[in-house]
Amino acid sequence: MEKFLIIAIDGPSGVGKGTVARAVAAALGYRHVDTGAMYRAVAWRALKDGVALGDEPALGALAARLDIDASEGSVKVNGVEVGGEIRTPEMDAAASRVARVAGVRAALVALQRRVGAAGGVVMEGRDIGTVVFPAADVKIYLDASAEERARRRVHDAGRGEPRDPERVASEMAARDRSDRTRDVAPLAAAADAHLIDTTALSIQQVVDRVLAIARAAA
Repeated sequence: MEKFLIIAIDGPSGVGKGTVARAVAAALGYRHVDTGAMYRAVAWRALKDGVALGDEPALGALAARLDIDASEGSVKVNGVEVGGEIRTPEMDAAASRVARVAGVRAALVALQRRVGAAGGVVMEGRDIGTVVFPAADVKIYLDASAEERARRRVHDAGRGEPRDPERVASEMAARDRSDRTRDVAPLAAAADAHLIDTTALSIQQVVDRVLAIARAAA
């Protein structure tokens, strides 16, 4: 690679963003940043502190004063590892509510820009190529059929997800609606993003495609 790129990987849940982003970062020797975990971390801290998820000013103030590190497979809030506590369906729902708060997004977008400004980063989320880094060197938008996304989530051991496929599909559909209809930074593919449908692809096939795009951009 001739230069350190900013690689943005966006898409809804269940499309393989995290796995692909980690593999791409490892292949390039880049830092991997999971921005979705940052919103989960704010929601987790809010619930711990008794901050109502409907109290937007308090949530914005909370996000602004938290030190959140969601890189290299670890999620720390003020230096404390919380990764295992934020990967639950309840925290997924709470993060969706928190992500709609303009003050929270402003605080976390500022943090994400500081983290990725120097390049050499693969940042995954829902608004990286549209809001956080609209001038990213590489923009990828991953998608998959609703059925395949739900199937993957059901079989994703380590996330504490319920095993009932219908319930999982319903929760994912609700999260999609929330993400795509929020007033601030709704989930959408950037106009210049490379669209990859992962439904019938293996993780390695997706990783190879992203790497090819990244190497061409370098």
